[in-house]
Amino acid sequence: MPRYFVTLIVAVALFMETMDSTVIATSLPAIARDLGEDPIALKLALTSYLLSLAVFIPLSGRAADRFGARTVFRAAIVVFTLGSAACGFAHSLFDFVLFRILQGIGGAMMVPVGRLVILRTVPKAELISALAWLTIPALMGPVIGPPLGGFITTFTSWRWIFWINIPIGILGVILATYHIQNFREEVLPPLDVKGFILSGIGLSGLAFGFTTIGQGLFPPAIVASLLAAGVIGCWLYVRHARTAAAPLLDLSLLQIDTFFASVAGGFIFRVGIGATPFLLPLLLQLGFGLTPFQSGMLTFSTAVGAIAMKTTAAPILRRFGFKQVLVVNAVLSAFFIGIPGLFFTPITPHGLILVVLLVGGFFKSLQFTSINTLAYADIEPRAMSAATSFASVAQQLSMSAGVAVGALVLEIQRHGRADMVVQSSDFTTAFVVVGLISAASAFIFLRMPRSAGASLSAPVCPLPTVQEQVTGASVDI
Repeated sequence: MPRYFVTLIVAVALFMETMDSTVIATSLPAIARDLGEDPIALKLALTSYLLSLAVFIPLSGRAADRFGARTVFRAAIVVFTLGSAACGFAHSLFDFVLFRILQGIGGAMMVPVGRLVILRTVPKAELISALAWLTIPALMGPVIGPPLGGFITTFTSWRWIFWINIPIGILGVILATYHIQNFREEVLPPLDVKGFILSGIGLSGLAFGFTTIGQGLFPPAIVASLLAAGVIGCWLYVRHARTAAAPLLDLSLLQIDTFFASVAGGFIFRVGIGATPFLLPLLLQLGFGLTPFQSGMLTFSTAVGAIAMKTTAAPILRRFGFKQVLVVNAVLSAFFIGIPGLFFTPITPHGLILVVLLVGGFFKSLQFTSINTLAYADIEPRAMSAATSFASVAQQLSMSAGVAVGALVLEIQRHGRADMVVQSSDFTTAFVVVGLISAASAFIFLRMPRSAGASLSAPVCPLPTVQEQVTGASVDI
């Protein structure tokens, strides 16, 4: 079996998950009309999904170790697909939100366990290239989603944006059955129930609170209460994890320099990445008067740049090393994050916008690949499950924080105006702020030793046996 075929299976699942939310965002007004609800209320469909991710992602690694990676991955695809199909049959806001929560449970297990499958299948020396493939669906989902959602909603029915996941899900289950090995651990400590409750309260409060900032879903007092509950829950979890024998989220992983740099630096960098899919379509549509389909066709070029990166990431990292690439590229990527607000105007040629977004997509995707791969450079095989869960939680929170920062800056910009209309000039500040935040991640990467990630840059060795790949784990073929 080709090693990268497994990566492709996981990449398709990741694409299905990332595209789903962005497709829905474009179609919310049509869904609201059909269900007889206010469009603002339908934002609950987005936040309820994030709530499920925040609560159940920490369990993903544990579930894979207990029941087997293939078993959990297939089950996650089934749950996500069933939730998606059910959303297409929803006839009330309550139904819709409930089915989105079900989708979120599937998504929370599907993506982290899929990444774990790759980590236990591909040798470390090939992880750079393997994980580079995963950055493509992560970047393509937000840019393909809006035009696809607009097209389906305009020419058919919004319900088909959920039903198109059914054949993809069926194919994913079939491919996973025949091409993914059932890695699992033989001996596991008891489940950290207290940690699950505390992390669920803390992470859901932060994810839900971040997402609702500036969205007009709830009064400011409720949003502040959500964030406060999240902070308190996370603080109590940290206290608990220091004494727990087997904490659900292992904070001791942060003592590993490369993992800390990936999580902390990646969190800061992804604020700008998370804000861009939210800010850029608004700039093109509200600021420049383009249609959703026109703006989607422009932002698609970001994905083209990401695809171009996949063949060059490994040579670049082997030539310059992780530290140099992450520091320099953080600043370069941040510059491209800020360009739309600084230089794009209604009269900017669309060809120039395409080129800028394409080049920016290359650099941002290179940073994604470097950050994601670095996290596992010095992780022992037995800790891979815990590391993937931890990294996935941090990634989810950072993307939510990015949307929150972008929305908050726009809200401040228009505050006090009689019409409360967002103007194109408001986006300059928003893009600059999120760009500067992403650039600040370079200070985290500067703290790394020059040799960081050296095990990932070694010459490619012959594929080890299954037992060599997963020392300490049993494999059910």
